[in-house]
Amino acid sequence: MTEIEMIIRLVVALVLGSLIGIERVHAGKSAGIRTLGLVALGSALFIIISESVIASYPGIDADPLRVGAQIVTGIGFLGAGMIIFKEDRLSNLTTAAGVWVAAAIGMAVGYGMYSIAITVTVLVIVTFSLVLHLENYLKKILNKEKPQAK
Repeated sequence: MTEIEMIIRLVVALVLGSLIGIERVHAGKSAGIRTLGLVALGSALFIIISESVIASYPGIDADPLRVGAQIVTGIGFLGAGMIIFKEDRLSNLTTAAGVWVAAAIGMAVGYGMYSIAITVTVLVIVTFSLVLHLENYLKKILNKEKPQAK
């Protein structure tokens, strides 16, 4: 992998993560453009480093997926810290899931899987925005059907 290809991968990861962050800002969430962009960028960088180090030492039996497994674990820990449970209400679960998938997008870009990363980015943005309207609509319908407490 050339340095130009590494730079392209890093920029694509940052852009895709940031696109998801734009939607989170629009939704009024604290983890926004910078957070999701940096998560995707960092994940891509870890994968690029892993691939580059393995390529630099031919003959050494190394598994490039080990770094990916550690990214999944670390981001899971970060996401768990974002989730708030207060007074029978769960908050930030969707944002934590967004951070987790931004890491996966960064990993995909790090491995050079651009079309997969772009497709997942579009799916995440659709899920965050369009599915939110569907959820709100369903909640509205379901709340109308519940009998009112007197």
